[in-house]
Amino acid sequence: MSSLALSLSLLAFSVTADSGAETGSYARFARLALDCLHREYPNKIAHVLQGDRDAKPPRELTPVFFGCFDWHSAVHGHWLLVRLCRLDREGAYVAEARVALAKSFTAGRVRGELKYLRGKGRVSFERPYGLAWLLQLHAELAEWDDPQVRQWRLALDPLAAEAAGRFKSWLPKLTHPARTGEHSQSAFALGLVLDWARKTGDREMEALVIRRALDYYGRDKGWSFSFEPGGQDFLSPGLAEADLMRRVLGPR
Repeated sequence: MSSLALSLSLLAFSVTADSGAETGSYARFARLALDCLHREYPNKIAHVLQGDRDAKPPRELTPVFFGCFDWHSAVHGHWLLVRLCRLDREGAYVAEARVALAKSFTAGRVRGELKYLRGKGRVSFERPYGLAWLLQLHAELAEWDDPQVRQWRLALDPLAAEAAGRFKSWLPKLTHPARTGEHSQSAFALGLVLDWARKTGDREMEALVIRRALDYYGRDKGWSFSFEPGGQDFLSPGLAEADLMRRVLGPR
């Protein structure tokens, strides 16, 4: 598990920056993201080529999310910075972070991302993990009442709409959940998508995710954690399912 991914796990449910220890951790996490956000190489691209014209450097293929080694890491690296800045607005790193985020979230760069996503052979690109993180990033921007941040969110709106549309098309066709502890896991992604739907008021998406979550997991009981973790897992299938279903079912 990468240090950036670990920082996401530690921060995901943080609420305030009310102690020196937390503030120090936020600064360390911010530095992780800032050091990789626009660092193009090394880079691992999940890229389907249709011809020579598709052989391009990452910054030209996906001009917003080309750093942090791979696309989804670049996405949640941006999420990490946005969340840190929102929770710790007086942090010493905030000014640098705003400059980095402003560099990424431009209409022109987002158009480049959309062009890539809509290219031939890419209908399943970064689905579900990366697209779910993209929606989580969009939701995080919506949480922050700030004039500059509103412009970033508006710039990202078309990309979020594309990701949401792909989930709406795909989930009705997904007959069985992926219960792996890796990127293809269904439960973790559905939790992020449900959060986004509720934050942005997309009732259609909310209803779809709830329905499919109940289809996939509604009859589960007696999960055996003795089989976790798998040797390649970075997510817990059991905990991710529980985390999704507590959103769906509420307290009982």
